[in-house]
Amino acid sequence: MSETHQGGCFCGAVAVEVSGTPAAMGYCHCESCRHWSAGPINAFSLWAPDGVKVTKGADAIETFAKTDASHRKWCKHCGGHIMTDHPAMGLVDVYAAILPTLDFQPMVHVFYAEKVVSIADGLPKMKDVPAEMGGSGETLPE
Repeated sequence: MSETHQGGCFCGAVAVEVSGTPAAMGYCHCESCRHWSAGPINAFSLWAPDGVKVTKGADAIETFAKTDASHRKWCKHCGGHIMTDHPAMGLVDVYAAILPTLDFQPMVHVFYAEKVVSIADGLPKMKDVPAEMGGSGETLPE
């Protein structure tokens, strides 16, 4: 079932809309996401690029790419994190926390080998990412 959700940055200068069905939702434990978010885990929702639209404040978005794998975007006014483009995967991570109406239903933990917090929730724990997303597909114990 296709849905539409609106979200935005901390100050409201940037607004985004996602539509369709997320390709995946889950938790990322990688060092880059931890440092970027200043938290131990990042809740992600991955969308096809054509399902993500900036509806307000495109000129307020700044981008930083530490690597070609992740182009992180935030509001230049408030610093609020918005999304990350993942060009190699062909997907955009619109952070679940900025989509208040999204029924966040995580299905996986990725980069669990880099975790700093253990989570016992019964979801698969991937060493890196699923094989279909370019990873090893290897799972780790809870």
